This record gives sequence, structure tokens and C-alpha cells, in this order.
Amino acid sequence: MKGYVQVYTGDGKGKTTAALGLSIRAAGAGLKVFIAQFLKMGDYSEIKALRKFSDLITVEQFGRGKFVKGQPSPDEIEAARKGLERIKAVVAAGQHDVVIMEEGNVAVMCGLFPVEALLEIIDAKPDHMELVITGRGADPRVIEKADLVTEMKEIKHYYQQGVQARVGIEK
Repeated sequence: MKGYVQVYTGDGKGKTTAALGLSIRAAGAGLKVFIAQFLKMGDYSEIKALRKFSDLITVEQFGRGKFVKGQPSPDEIEAARKGLERIKAVVAAGQHDVVIMEEGNVAVMCGLFPVEALLEIIDAKPDHMELVITGRGADPRVIEKADLVTEMKEIKHYYQQGVQARVGIEK
């Protein structure tokens, strides 16, 4: 089966949810999935759920668990660099059918690594592999190289009325 490059971007809710839904669908079909979570660190609800599919879905986190504000710290840059190296190795090995770079676009936008690194991963993707990159602020060059781009657009969100992220729904 031919694999494509998918990008989920935009300011609306649902980018990670779409990618994780795809990972579950892929696992249901017996496909092997690798998920790299940039910027995130912690035992989120989705991490707990995906453990039930650990024979087919691998999740690794490459973040410090907080928003990057201003200039990224050396620790944040190092975590992202490790994530990039791991993704490169996974893509080069070609043993996974689906590779998801969660918040890959945001990592570029925050200056954790250059867009060229993301473009190199896209170029190195084996033909059979599906590559999914999520996060707001996708660089136009990433959008141009992608085969499928979905922009999540916020129309209305209860967060604007003060509702905080809820366990099992937003986190």
C-alpha cells in the first residue's frame, strides 16, 4: 500500500484527536504505528489508552511538558533534537506503517528545530509509510509537500467561556 504525507493544522480543536484516531484505525488493521509527541511529557489520557495497543502502537515523548514561551530553553531544544533523531531512525528503518509527529509543526514554529529538518523527514519517508504531522502553524513548505492537508478552524469553543481542559475530553 502506498503511504502519503498528511498534515493536520489550524487553530481549532481536533488535530491530535484525528491523528490518534488514525493510529487506532491503523492498529485495528494490523499496521505498526510510531507516535512521537513533541513538546509533551506526561501520562495523558491518550497515553493510558494507547498502552492497550502497545503491541502495534509505540508512543515516545520528546518534550518538557510545558508551553514554550519566547526563546526555547536548551533542555527543550535537546528534547526536540532527540525526538528528531528518533524519528529519522524510525523512518530510515522502514518497519512502521504509520509515523505520527504530534506537534511537529509547533516545534518548528517555536524554534525547537528548523523546518528543513521536517522537510528532510518528508523526503526520506519510504513509499509504504504514512507520515502524519500535526500542530498549528504548519509552514507553507510543509503544506506544499504534503499530500493531504486539513485545517481545523475554530468556530466556537467553550474555552472562551472559561471551561478548562477536561480529563478524558481535552486531556
